[in-house]
Amino acid sequence: MGFLTILTFWTSTAYSELFETNETIAMVKAMISKGMFILIPAMMIAGGSGMSLGRKRVDAKVVAKKKRMPFIAANGLLILVPAAFYLESKASSGAFDTRFYLVQGVELIAGAANLVMAGRVDRQKQRMTSKPDNFSIKEREAGPLIAQNLFLFTDTTQPQA
Repeated sequence: MGFLTILTFWTSTAYSELFETNETIAMVKAMISKGMFILIPAMMIAGGSGMSLGRKRVDAKVVAKKKRMPFIAANGLLILVPAAFYLESKASSGAFDTRFYLVQGVELIAGAANLVMAGRVDRQKQRMTSKPDNFSIKEREAGPLIAQNLFLFTDTTQPQA
């Protein structure tokens, strides 16, 4: 939900800036400000539950995700949220000046960074939960077995006879 909301904010902003009037830009900025009251709790819930569920996981993909999440959160809370409210204030008063467009550029870059980082997490999560289609174990002459397309060992204990 958070990813799609940020994507909607980003594309609405880019489209309105490129093709619409100042009145439409002001309307988009007002809608984004109102949308923060949905996005912020959704992101807090997603981040908190993700960290809680992945607390004991030590595989590389989950560790990488846990390292990215603080950057995504900080980017959102320190750049995107203040920028959204600042831009809404400027747009509602019709002040489309250099500061408006400077902050708008920073917001678009920060939003794109969060989309890339969050999207990467989603693709990794999908890969981890999907079963490989071409899993195989091959023998090597005078050597160990080779497992190919194996995503994660979850239980390495021997079955009881």
